[in-house]
Amino acid sequence: MSLPSSSVTPQGTAPVLKESWLLFILAAIQFTHIMDFVIMMPLGPQLMRVFSISPREFGLLVSAYTFSAAASGLLSAFFIDRYDRKIALLGLYLGFTVSTLACALAPTFTFLLLARILAGAFGGVLGALVLAIIGDSVPEERRGAATGKVMAAFSVASIGGIPIGLYLASHASWHAPFYLLTALSVLVLLITWRMLPPMRQHLLHQMPQSPAKVLGTIFRRSNCLWAFTLMVTLSLAGFTVVPFLSPYMVANVGFAEAELSYIYLFGGLATVVTSQWAGRLSDRYGKKRVFMIAALVSVAPILVVTHLSAVPHWQAFVVTTFFFIFFGARFVPAMSLITSSVEPRLRGSFMSVNSSVQQLASGLAAFLSGLVITTQPGSQQLQHFGTVGLIATAFTLVSMWVVIRLKQVS
Repeated sequence: MSLPSSSVTPQGTAPVLKESWLLFILAAIQFTHIMDFVIMMPLGPQLMRVFSISPREFGLLVSAYTFSAAASGLLSAFFIDRYDRKIALLGLYLGFTVSTLACALAPTFTFLLLARILAGAFGGVLGALVLAIIGDSVPEERRGAATGKVMAAFSVASIGGIPIGLYLASHASWHAPFYLLTALSVLVLLITWRMLPPMRQHLLHQMPQSPAKVLGTIFRRSNCLWAFTLMVTLSLAGFTVVPFLSPYMVANVGFAEAELSYIYLFGGLATVVTSQWAGRLSDRYGKKRVFMIAALVSVAPILVVTHLSAVPHWQAFVVTTFFFIFFGARFVPAMSLITSSVEPRLRGSFMSVNSSVQQLASGLAAFLSGLVITTQPGSQQLQHFGTVGLIATAFTLVSMWVVIRLKQVS
């Protein structure tokens, strides 16, 4: 089957891609780089056993990716808006593919840690650039739905990628999921190079400015600062819990490592639908209203999942599925609001800084959880996960206060 060719603008001056195919490509990129990040969480029990590392060291392995992404996001803000979006996307994605291969080849904990730092350097900026392209290419009245479709890649990764990755890890080795992800990334890279047209529309209104002046403009705007604050509170409300969900399910609830894939399968099946619903509802009823409802309702599954004891597996599946549903449902309108909080000429730099803020906050969240959670003496059970749930709840409530102050600009 041949790939669809680009159509042409009415003026015949520049090739453009149908919106549905553009969103498909962006979702495929989002799928692979999200898969690269989230696969570390369910592999936690195996990595902690294979490398003989503590929860604190595993938290460092997760946060190394996010800290690296934070640094690269800040650096990329100096130049990302000066280039064709396609060229920037291809360059970043090539670097991401190579670093994922390095993860697959890692023979030691130290090598894997360095590979995760490299992967974060490219993967973090990729996510920001994908959202910037949505902001540039999709009108505001459809932006919530478009964001929901692309962010459904998280759900697809949960449905297919994570269970397959866990199956390969349990029947081969933990290296296998990264080899599979490398192969998928090469395929997506070729499709993106072949199908994506030049994307220079953001350059039409570009005014010559020094990188420092661009960042100064962003950080002087109160609306941008509120957007960054929303990103920080949302990250702390989610990524304090997510990295240790799998280890907790194994150590405290009684799951076998091979059974973890069902948690992500059921959660992914639900959220691939509900994330898109959240996007459409955001466009119809208002992004702030949908965010407020989703955030408020998310408090219950956060508290329940972090206080679970050894319950029947079906009960755990219900709780974790609702946790993932509302984790995604609040994130979709929030990201659409953040994308719309700055004008197009600054959007790439702004989203790069926002990605840096997100990754730094996510890394701090994982590191904070690693400090709070301890192993019970004489057993492998984790203690104080409930405290982490209370922290996540507090930041969820703060995010609801912050979102009221955020304005949509474009």
